Amino acid sequence: MTIEQKDITRSEIFKVLSDPNRLQMIRFLYLSGREMTCGEVGEKLSVSKSTVSYHFKILRSVGLTNTRREARNKFLSLNMNTFNEYLPGFLDSL
Repeated sequence: MTIEQKDITRSEIFKVLSDPNRLQMIRFLYLSGREMTCGEVGEKLSVSKSTVSYHFKILRSVGLTNTRREARNKFLSLNMNTFNEYLPGFLDSL
């Protein structure tokens, strides 16, 4: 990947992170240290499961999170590779 392509990726990541709800979701997942369902995240942050799902879809689109489906549940986790490559130290600042 060229430096220009990496800059475009960084720009997209920063746009996605400009939403306070998404920052809270990232923080909550990071501090929990485990996969969580949309329902668990929504309950903790007092937002609906559908709202959580919407925000995680956006976070996933830039590679910040992973979603794993098991039966009727979606399990969410941070994509540490993306954080390490594009935002080293960011999670520790939360």
